[in-house]
Amino acid sequence: MGGIMQATLFRSAAPVSGNTAAWFGGGATPSAPNSSTVDRITFATDTDTASVRGPLSVANSLIAAAGNITNGWFGGGIKYSPFSSLSRVDRITYATDTATASVRGPLSIARYYLAAAGNTTDGWFGGGYYPVMSTVDRITYATDTATASVRGPLSEGRYLLAAAGNTTDGWFGGGQNPGSPATILSTVDRITYATDTATASVRGPLSSSRGALAAAGNSDYGWFGGGYSPAFYPNSTRSIVDRITYANDTATASVRGPLSSSRKALAAAGNSDYGWFGGGNGPGGGSVVNRITYATDTATASVRGPLSGASAYLAATAN
Repeated sequence: MGGIMQATLFRSAAPVSGNTAAWFGGGATPSAPNSSTVDRITFATDTDTASVRGPLSVANSLIAAAGNITNGWFGGGIKYSPFSSLSRVDRITYATDTATASVRGPLSIARYYLAAAGNTTDGWFGGGYYPVMSTVDRITYATDTATASVRGPLSEGRYLLAAAGNTTDGWFGGGQNPGSPATILSTVDRITYATDTATASVRGPLSSSRGALAAAGNSDYGWFGGGYSPAFYPNSTRSIVDRITYANDTATASVRGPLSSSRKALAAAGNSDYGWFGGGNGPGGGSVVNRITYATDTATASVRGPLSGASAYLAATAN
C-alpha cells in the first residue's frame, strides 16, 4: 500500500453547489486487506480531516458505489478470512450516517473491481472480476431489497474501470481485460438508462489507456483521474485527468489539469461544480484528497483535508 500523505491547511469554506457531502467507504488499508470504515467529506469545510461515520456492514474492498440525495449504495467487492467475492449491497442513509449501513438486496452475481453510476431513482453497477465480466446490474432504489436486475452488458468484459453519469446516461471508462499480457483499455461505454437492456454503446476513448482510475462528474461532463498503465508495473501510477464532454462523447476525451500527485485505486464523488478524488496507492496516495474545480479544470487539482486514514480500492458517492 502507498504511504500516508496528509496536508495541514488553514480551514477555508469551499463554495457549495448541489450536493453537500461525500461518503468514501471500504477499501484496503496499510494494516488490513479490507475495511468497513466510512468517511464523510463535508464540501463546505473540505480542508478538515474527513469524519468517520457508521461503518459498512462488513469489511470490504474493491467495491463500487452510486447514490441519490438521501442514500448511497455500496455493492460488490471482496472479503478475506475466508477469501470470497461479494454480491452484497449496503445502503448508507445520509441523515443517520452514524449507524451501520443496512444490507439490501444483492447484485445478481458476486464480483469485485467493478464500477457504478446512477441517477435519482436507480444505480447501474457494471463490469468486474472474477471471472472478468461485462454484466451490468441495475438497483432500483425504491425496491432495493430485491436482487438487482441484469440489464444490457458493457461492450466487452473488463474490470478496474470507473464510471460517471448524469440523469439520463452513464459513461464507463478505462479498465483492464485479461490476457498474456493483460490489456489496459481506453474504451468508454455509454449506458442510456431509458434503453438499458441494449448493449452499451462505444463512445470516444480516454486520451490514454488506464486501469484502477476514478471518475466524478456533473450534468455536462465527466472527469476520469489517476490510474495505472501499464498493468501492475510498480511505478506505473498516473496523475492524468481526462474530461468527457457528454454532448460530444464520440470525440477523444480532453486532457485537463492533473491530480496533485500520481495514484491508482482511488475513489471520487462530486457536485455540480467540483469533484473530490480521495485515497489510492502511489507516491501521492494514502489519505490524500484532491479537489478539481470544474470551471478551471486546466489547473492542478488542489489538496484538501485528508481522509481519516490511508485507503485504496475504496468507493465513494455524494448527496
